Amino acid sequence: MPPKQRTGTASAPSTSASRPSKSSSNAQAQDILQGVWNKYVSKTPQRTKLLDTFMAFLVAVGALQFLYVVLVGNFPFNAFLSGFSATVGQFVLTASLRMQTNAENKAEFESISHERAFADFVFGSLLLHFFCVNFIN
Repeated sequence: MPPKQRTGTASAPSTSASRPSKSSSNAQAQDILQGVWNKYVSKTPQRTKLLDTFMAFLVAVGALQFLYVVLVGNFPFNAFLSGFSATVGQFVLTASLRMQTNAENKAEFESISHERAFADFVFGSLLLHFFCVNFIN
């Protein structure tokens, strides 16, 4: 199939009158973010907020480990790999637990109870940390 060709003339450059000002677009973005935050605070269950806080903590720990390796060095490289892998793995397990226990996802996980999801989370976490500790040597 041959490439499509453009027809018509080139459009004139837009003027500043047709573009919204930077301050109004910033205000719109702040309004959107404020609306998202207000809805999150009012509609999200406390259990899900706790999981989100733990996931934010895991991101911060992973960033600190990566920053340490960049600034100081990676002499015990397998220790860095083990710690960073534990952080990423725990984040993935926590994200899975959050999906399975979220009330909005009840249709997708109707056969899995909250207790079963938490038991799977604990078992996966123990297995992950067992392998990470053994990898350190």
